[in-house]
Amino acid sequence: MITLAAVCVFEMFVRFRDMDDRWASPVVLDMAVGSFTSIVVTVCFLAIVFAIAYFSMKEKSAVVVDESTKISSKIQVAYRSNTKKIGLIGIIFFFIFPLIFGENRSAIDLATLVMIYIMLGWGLNIVVGLAGLLDLGYVAFYAVGAYSYALLSQNFDLSFWLCLPLAGIFAASFGIVLGFPVLRLRGDYLAIVTLGFGEIIRVILINWYDLTGGPDGISSIERPSFFGLAEFSRRVPEGSIGFGDLMGIEYSSMHRLIFLYYLILILALVTNFVTMRLRKLPIGRAWEALREDEIACRSLGINPTNTKLSAFAIGAMFGGFAGAFFATRQGFISPESFTFLESAVILAIVVMGGMGSQIGVVLAAVVMIGFPEMFRELAEYRMLIFGAGMVAIMLWRPRGLLSFRDPTILLNMSKKEKVAGEAK
Repeated sequence: MITLAAVCVFEMFVRFRDMDDRWASPVVLDMAVGSFTSIVVTVCFLAIVFAIAYFSMKEKSAVVVDESTKISSKIQVAYRSNTKKIGLIGIIFFFIFPLIFGENRSAIDLATLVMIYIMLGWGLNIVVGLAGLLDLGYVAFYAVGAYSYALLSQNFDLSFWLCLPLAGIFAASFGIVLGFPVLRLRGDYLAIVTLGFGEIIRVILINWYDLTGGPDGISSIERPSFFGLAEFSRRVPEGSIGFGDLMGIEYSSMHRLIFLYYLILILALVTNFVTMRLRKLPIGRAWEALREDEIACRSLGINPTNTKLSAFAIGAMFGGFAGAFFATRQGFISPESFTFLESAVILAIVVMGGMGSQIGVVLAAVVMIGFPEMFRELAEYRMLIFGAGMVAIMLWRPRGLLSFRDPTILLNMSKKEKVAGEAK
């Protein structure tokens, strides 16, 4: 009740603080009714959420738990035995997405934004999900990739296709620089140091005005061409041709958006492919062993220094790729785009999806990035619904949506046999 009273007083204060006294009296009733209505809606919604959570916990304590456990185990067996098929269906859906919403500009923009966070989530999943290193400064590598592309393209007149690998290399170098000081740190202490590293990068971007533009940022960043063959703009420079002329179709502003969507989709799929292949290599198994027990890793002869540095470097590299794409998509970057909140969102995507789960990251990115944008018409209530949904997911799946930490390679047993044995 105290919290609700504080919310009521705060909202009334926000509503009336900028109001002129001459106009206060005619609208007091309307403003009060609006405040009262919003609070009633908030209380009702929270009551429904907590009632559902309460009764679900109450049901779990009854005999019905056995039946729900059996259903849950069957769902786990079905998912974990058909992961590749589910992933293939998801890839097909993302490829045909522009064909379904080809003329819907907002849908393509939102899908592109979701794909950026999917790629960032997969990159951070290497560090947090596979290697077990809690990183709260991942946005620093995202910023390094974005500013690397912007500065190289403007100062050295390099194209996006040349700057993209360079941005990944620069970000990986910063990942190694971060990895060396934190080799002996674990848990909360590692998180604090990585958080400080992210803030150091942001402060440097703000204060190094001659290089980064400071708070003003960098504008007029070059947009990517169609692999150097054609430009997407209506007015193309001399010696170049437009994308419509190359393909023999009429010019449309949607061509650039769809191309950017497919570009980030390919980059995300490359991230996923490389991650899945690395998991089956000795370095990937060393990451998983380090996540489970670092002392046991040392006793088995695994070098934790190289293992941690490789995780930081590879994860940072994919963050740099995503940053370069972000810069070329936006055409403008500033330090405000790379705050701690971005790191928190990316980490929340990894944790909510299930640490180590690739498909879980996709689902969490759609939930955390896509749903709030889809419900933007609900104004301030959309964040309330989003927060309540997050609470419900944490109550329902406290370890993430798809929290199955299976070893990549099993000894003398297929993954399907192991899953079936666990479900009995």
